[in-house]
Amino acid sequence: MTGREPESGRVPPLLRVSAALGWRFVVVVAALYVVAQVVGFLASVVIPVGIALLLAALLSPAVSQLTQAGVPRGVSTGLVLVSGLVVVGGVLTFVITEFSKGLPQLQDQVNASLGTIRDWLRDGPLHLSDVQLQQYLDDVVETVQENQGEITSGALTTAATLGEILTGLVLALFTLIFFLHDGDGIWRFLVRIVPHDVRDRADVAGRRGFASLVSYVRATALVAVVDAVGVGVGLWLVDVPLVVPLSALVFLGAFIPIVGAVFAGAVAVLVALVANGPVEALIILGVLIGVMQLESHVLQPLLLGRAVKLHPLAVVLAIAAGLVVSGMAGALLAVPLLAVLNSGIRSLLSNSDRSVRPRQVDVHEPQESGAVDTAGDRVEDIEGRERPDAGHSGRR
Repeated sequence: MTGREPESGRVPPLLRVSAALGWRFVVVVAALYVVAQVVGFLASVVIPVGIALLLAALLSPAVSQLTQAGVPRGVSTGLVLVSGLVVVGGVLTFVITEFSKGLPQLQDQVNASLGTIRDWLRDGPLHLSDVQLQQYLDDVVETVQENQGEITSGALTTAATLGEILTGLVLALFTLIFFLHDGDGIWRFLVRIVPHDVRDRADVAGRRGFASLVSYVRATALVAVVDAVGVGVGLWLVDVPLVVPLSALVFLGAFIPIVGAVFAGAVAVLVALVANGPVEALIILGVLIGVMQLESHVLQPLLLGRAVKLHPLAVVLAIAAGLVVSGMAGALLAVPLLAVLNSGIRSLLSNSDRSVRPRQVDVHEPQESGAVDTAGDRVEDIEGRERPDAGHSGRR
């Protein structure tokens, strides 16, 4: 033993610390990779459960209010669930009906736009002849015929995907029923696996995380409504076809921060460009920019506050990671997951939550994890809690 001590002493402290941090970092990255692979493999189960959890965060406050008013829990769950399905079904029916009504008008305007483009190609600076234009059209038709097999296989894949979507919807609905009816009991059962001495802290952190999820879903739904109404009014004033379907697309896109708004806005601007012209498309683009500025500078800070305050870079990276792991569904669930982790970790690091009992946390009200500790999230405070002489100073 004594012969090895001088050899270990020859290793520079910086190298020893770097090696210790390095292998721990490798272990963490490997664990995250395994988790990502498992989630990707079980995506057909994880995604419906995640969507059900988002819907539970949106609907559980209504179930709780009905229960407090004296309505049995099962009846409250059924009323809220049926009401939600009726609203969603009615909205979808209305959107599909309006899309069907506006499609002929859009087709006529697209044909007129294509005629304008054809005239420009023939009479403009390119001076293409009718023979050349017909040759290009024949090339397009020939390309479609040559790839008919791939198109057919793609259609079959789409049919299989629709079957998977329907199966996922059924699983999400089934899971949502149990989340609404006995979500608290399911959470208490899961908390039992945590060691007894830290169970209350984990329970409080989990409840803080779900409270932030409730705040996130509630605020996002309100922001989505405002975005859809604002863009819809702009489309209606400019007389762009398919106002209702495009507004519905903006509403759905708002649930994916940044990326969803850009995608839905691009579709609306493209439809305005094809159907109405460049001036109207620029007007719609201005409306979209104004709505996004209202969302980012007024609605999000006012509705979310500090309960689910996330840095924009963290949001973008979370969406990118979600896209890599599970596509659009991963992008939809990435930011809510980040909000839950943010609130839960802040609660675990907060001195003020040490004395909070789990039942004191109202998961249906906005929560500010560790808000009493004005500097509780600083690195020096976290390090100070590990020293015995800093234990009392953190509680003052």
